[in-house]
Amino acid sequence: MHIDFTVLYPYWPLLLQGAGLTVKITLIAFAIGYLLGMAVALLSLVPLRAVAASIAVYIACLRSAPFIIFLFVVYYGLPFTGLRPPAEAVGTLALALYASAYYGEILRAGIQALPRGQFESARAIGMSPAQAMRHIIAPQVLRAVVPPSTNMTLTMMKESAVLSSITVPELTYQGLVAQGATFAPFEVFIAITALYWLIAAFIAEAARRVELGGGQSSRNAIQRSAIARRYLSLDWRNTP
Repeated sequence: MHIDFTVLYPYWPLLLQGAGLTVKITLIAFAIGYLLGMAVALLSLVPLRAVAASIAVYIACLRSAPFIIFLFVVYYGLPFTGLRPPAEAVGTLALALYASAYYGEILRAGIQALPRGQFESARAIGMSPAQAMRHIIAPQVLRAVVPPSTNMTLTMMKESAVLSSITVPELTYQGLVAQGATFAPFEVFIAITALYWLIAAFIAEAARRVELGGGQSSRNAIQRSAIARRYLSLDWRNTP
């Protein structure tokens, strides 16, 4: 088998353009999906049976259906409502909705795993509710949910390849265009794999920095509270 990567030189701009669109779709879908996931997580904790049951059905339906089926339902179902948005918008929305069910479960588990006494302890050392949520509760939940959220985001990024089936010109779509022009599938798909790996490495590194930042915020929470410093310091001379 003869391998010649030089045949890809004229198509690198096309592949990079597709990679850029993949990153764009992933970031937008992540932002929308995570916000929706927060709402799903909070609603699932509401002590109302009807609300909790509705959220459970929403999560079960999305998690049990293959993404490509859900994508086709959204893409071909919207015209029946009179809406005909661009394929890129439909694909991004479908990806965000699909991921929101997983993000919601991740956030719900992170919130429920936190000991209930954390908030009361923060209030006991003089923190306001906002300070307690920002410096004590949120960093601990963040550390718990970052790894599974990262895995879900990487999965979502790879699932974006399915959008090529509705003519969204992301990385896989552009790779198929290059493959059809060069008749060099091995070289094209090796190049696509490398680009997906670079995108995944960028997401993983960004998540690692967020996780480290959340841990540092949690460790410094007491130091940021003047009242906590007064009552927890070993130097009692400044204590009234």
